[in-house]
Amino acid sequence: QVQLVESGGGLVQSGGSLRLSCVTSGFTLDSYAVGWFRQAPGKEREGVSCISPTDSSTYYADSVKGRFTISRDNAKNTFYLQMNSLKPEDTAVYYCAADAIPYSSEFVCHNSAGMDYWGKGTLVTVSS
Repeated sequence: QVQLVESGGGLVQSGGSLRLSCVTSGFTLDSYAVGWFRQAPGKEREGVSCISPTDSSTYYADSVKGRFTISRDNAKNTFYLQMNSLKPEDTAVYYCAADAIPYSSEFVCHNSAGMDYWGKGTLVTVSS
C-alpha cells in the first residue's frame, strides 16, 4: 500500500524556519519525481519545489527561491523541504506528492494534477 506522510508543520513567527518531511512507503522512491505543493485558503494549489529522480535537479517557485531547499534521501524513503525566512504569505497546507514518470522537476511542479500519490497535508502557519 502506497503511503506518503508529511510531518513538521506548525506555527512559527515570521522569519522563522521549519523543516517538512515526507516519509514514503509502498514504492521505490529513487525512481520517482517528488515535490511539495501548497494551498492557501481561497487560493489554487501551487507547486512550491520539486526534484527529479534522474539528476536530482530541482525547481523552486519564484516566491520561495533562496529561502526553501528541497532534498531527498532515497535510502530512508524520505524527502524534505527546509523552509527558512518564512513569511506570513507562506501560510498554507503543504502536501508532498510523487510521480512515477521521471519528468523534470519544473514540469512536475507545474502539473500537479498528474502526480500519482499524495500525502494528506501538514499545516504551516506563519504569524506576523
